[in-house]
Amino acid sequence: MGFYNDIILPRLCSFAMRNKQLLPFRERVIGAAEGRVLEIGVGSGMNLPFYRPPVREVLALEPAQRLVSMARGVTSNMPVSFLEASAETIPLDAHCVDTVVTTWTLCSIPQGATALAEIRRVLRPGGKLLFVEHGLAPDEGVRWWQDRLTPAWRRFTGGCHLNRPIRSMIEGAGFSIDRIETGYMPGLKPMTFMYEGSARPN
Repeated sequence: MGFYNDIILPRLCSFAMRNKQLLPFRERVIGAAEGRVLEIGVGSGMNLPFYRPPVREVLALEPAQRLVSMARGVTSNMPVSFLEASAETIPLDAHCVDTVVTTWTLCSIPQGATALAEIRRVLRPGGKLLFVEHGLAPDEGVRWWQDRLTPAWRRFTGGCHLNRPIRSMIEGAGFSIDRIETGYMPGLKPMTFMYEGSARPN
């Protein structure tokens, strides 16, 4: 799987994230960021052109070296520093960022609870977590498919889980939800139930 994971998968992920249906989500989520921003899983840099003041700086965290190389070629209006690291061990001091952004990332982090604990650690008191993620659907029939597809799906999508309960994960990590909207995007329901919102550390 080395060639697939190192060469093919980054390009497939980048292609999938170019879906035009994702643009309104990006615009809303990135548009609410401010101050010093940490983006978790910057990937090939699709969000970078959307950052504007009052953002001052973007810290772009991504463990996949090939995706970082792709992201470095993206033009941004803000200063961007790349952190080649995992969300489970964020190389930043406690309470040093104003906003954390995750877009379609929590599904694939191996230890999601650990990553959320790290996000909470680096956020300043009163800071905010902005997110748009796909995950566990409310409909029993869709959940049935999500649970059964996820083991095979993970193998070919870089560890992506279709069935992670995003809201309860965030709340269980010590956050209070300020705003959340959920619903299906057009497409196959097991892959398209979205959670969009913001949260603050308790």
